[in-house]
Amino acid sequence: MRLNGKRALVTAAGQGIGRASALALAEEGAQVWATDINVSLLDSYQGVANITALPLDVLDKAAIHKLVSSLPTIDVLFNCAGFVHGGNALQALDTELEFAFNLNVRAQFWMIQAVLPKMQAQKGGSIINMASVCSSIKGLPNRFVYGTTKAAVIGLTKSVAADFVADGVRCNAICPGTVDTPSLQDRINANADPVEARKNFIARQPLGRLAQAHEIA
Repeated sequence: MRLNGKRALVTAAGQGIGRASALALAEEGAQVWATDINVSLLDSYQGVANITALPLDVLDKAAIHKLVSSLPTIDVLFNCAGFVHGGNALQALDTELEFAFNLNVRAQFWMIQAVLPKMQAQKGGSIINMASVCSSIKGLPNRFVYGTTKAAVIGLTKSVAADFVADGVRCNAICPGTVDTPSLQDRINANADPVEARKNFIARQPLGRLAQAHEIA
């Protein structure tokens, strides 16, 4: 197993890509701390080898530092927490943009700030940030708030990578297309015609289908 002896911290690990990634890391031998704000989602980890489930609100800076300080070495950080708002620049609300920046960008910044000293001390580590095809690769309609924040994640990632590569710390971003997760299903169900909405999501995928969470993991 490739990750024997490594320790990984994953946010938003209760479902979707975060959960698939926590399981994949554990299967490769890593000791995983799977965190989520929704404690009930963490119950599914009971009895799963190599995974310790811990509650964490990534919008609480003090809680982040308290958790990270309680852990020994951290070899891998996967910043997976995020939220998708719909709408264009004329429809976007200040409250939506503020929330999205806090969760999609600032929370990643706080997590990185908390784990970097440990990675520097051990002279190595890997930070993985969840970005998106949206605005990281190309602009998509009706994703102004989401796209703006995901473009910011790319800038954050590149800056951290440049600043800490000499310490042996790598920082990269994942930019998936549309992934079939509970979050996506919630957005589909919010449409007047969920069946048509799902077809539209599939139609814009080059593969002709939605990606699966385990493929991203």
